Amino acid sequence: MPSPAITPVSFADFDRDFERFSQSLGASFERYGFAVVGDHGLPAARLDAALAAIKAFFALPEDVKRQYITGVGGQRGYTAFGIETAKGAAHHDLKEFWHVGRDLPAGHRYAAQMPENVWPEAPADFREEMTWLYRALDAMGARILEAIAVYLGLERGFFAATVSEGNSILRLLHYPPVAFDGPHVRAGAHEDINVITLLLGAEEAGLEVLDRDGRWLPINPPQGSLVCNIGDMLQRLSNHRLPSTTHRVVNPAPERLGVARYSTPFFLHFNPDYEIVTLAGCVEPDRPDRYPQPITADDFLKERLREIKLL
Repeated sequence: MPSPAITPVSFADFDRDFERFSQSLGASFERYGFAVVGDHGLPAARLDAALAAIKAFFALPEDVKRQYITGVGGQRGYTAFGIETAKGAAHHDLKEFWHVGRDLPAGHRYAAQMPENVWPEAPADFREEMTWLYRALDAMGARILEAIAVYLGLERGFFAATVSEGNSILRLLHYPPVAFDGPHVRAGAHEDINVITLLLGAEEAGLEVLDRDGRWLPINPPQGSLVCNIGDMLQRLSNHRLPSTTHRVVNPAPERLGVARYSTPFFLHFNPDYEIVTLAGCVEPDRPDRYPQPITADDFLKERLREIKLL
């Protein structure tokens, strides 16, 4: 059952009633920093094939997976279990992951900020499936941003040029079975760095969002849904009208301790040289500009990656 707090928004309304879609989605983002998008339309058979490839990779021996640690702050390839730590946390997260980034032509102006992808030898269809998934979520993210732009009173295509070559990351996450209770959790309380995040795989319990009253709300979307949330970059751009809400992935209930969890968040980013300047329409007498000094998306990203021990 979906969370009683966050009502799913049907993506079918994107074409049949865009204004309704924009207002419903934006209202959920403004209230919770999160939205559940139902009826996303991504083909189930293709998603199943991608998940099978993800599971096959993480089932490989540890020494094989470690061959794909690239040494560039986890931007591409494999990051081993026990590395990433939530900002301010004392204990590392219980997860391992793989990062896929945007493919750029040789000599591209963003090559210094966006390294080339690395690909494992096995499973054989890993590259094909992850490339498809990256492109599908990148396209979906662009549509979500159209709705956000209209909700904020901007031109519908406002964000298109700002993310067209963004440093967006597809993260393939594996949370292994939890052997015992302890101080470590699957993902400590944190906010996302980027513009928006699109998450597949939240049907397995664990994702929780910190509400305004200090309670943690479980997010258990219906099958065939995307969970979307606002990241720090868009929170900054919108002067906190759209909040980047603290969230976490808690350890499973006792009866699920032996079950692994897989998810595929897509962290949509601005182009590296995009300057994050507070939107004029989000500054009001009772909402003064929190960020009078602009910052580029790349500088913002690097600052945050250092905080979570990936740089």
